[in-house]
Amino acid sequence: MSRIDSHQHFWIFDLVRDSWIDDSMQKIQRDFLPEDLWPLLSQNEFSGCVAVQASQSEEETNFLLDLASKNDFIKGIVGWVDLRSENISERLNHFSKYLTLKGFRHVVQGEPDDFMFGEAFRNGIKALKEFNFTYDILIFHHQLPAAIDLIKTFPNQPFVIDHIAKPDIKSGDIVSWKKGIEEISKFENVKCKISGMVTEADWNNWKPSDLKPYLDVIFENFSADKLMFGSDWPVCNVASDYNELVKTLEDYMSQLSIEDQNKIWSENAKSFYKLND
Repeated sequence: MSRIDSHQHFWIFDLVRDSWIDDSMQKIQRDFLPEDLWPLLSQNEFSGCVAVQASQSEEETNFLLDLASKNDFIKGIVGWVDLRSENISERLNHFSKYLTLKGFRHVVQGEPDDFMFGEAFRNGIKALKEFNFTYDILIFHHQLPAAIDLIKTFPNQPFVIDHIAKPDIKSGDIVSWKKGIEEISKFENVKCKISGMVTEADWNNWKPSDLKPYLDVIFENFSADKLMFGSDWPVCNVASDYNELVKTLEDYMSQLSIEDQNKIWSENAKSFYKLND
């Protein structure tokens, strides 16, 4: 069974645009392109990936679409569009011509906590369904209540939570995040990416046992039908490397049936994003 990496990024590093990649993240202050990723995917039995936006512009979406047109292993794109725009339907209609473009994301973790309640934003979310686009929810754990309200309001919109909603793994704080996960996982229209965990842990000293309590919560609340693996490469490089990430999850999932493992490594990403082999 070939695997799908449901969450990674490409960029040509720009000091101004990519200011979030500060000096503490020097390891990733450079270009990361398909030729850098493909060897890692093939070493770990992945046949493809989903490339996710890292900056908030339509230029970014076009950049990813261009890479996908030249690299068959990029099976899907999660781009950016201004969901709050008055002409959002027009923009989505434009992007619906691109078959590799599967959905959109906004960096809500950088927005005020009430952002997802905004009328203009919700108008954009409402428009996604008409064009069969998915939406990736990128939030910190304290924004889970707003995400729950969003998911509840749009029960027919396919959502996926990025990075298990970014709990504070480094401090070991788990209580409020767990409560939010227990609630959000009850909704049929939301899935969750097992991604971005090592960057919420202690970058230099994390161990698999630090991640286990959070993985336990995710697996207890989201069934194997609703979880998918994402590397968050190359961001993960500040705290790990690709092979170590994969090995950590392989070890954790070794008790699961092969069928459930295949769902998490491959099938769920394919069905959620409607990927072609």
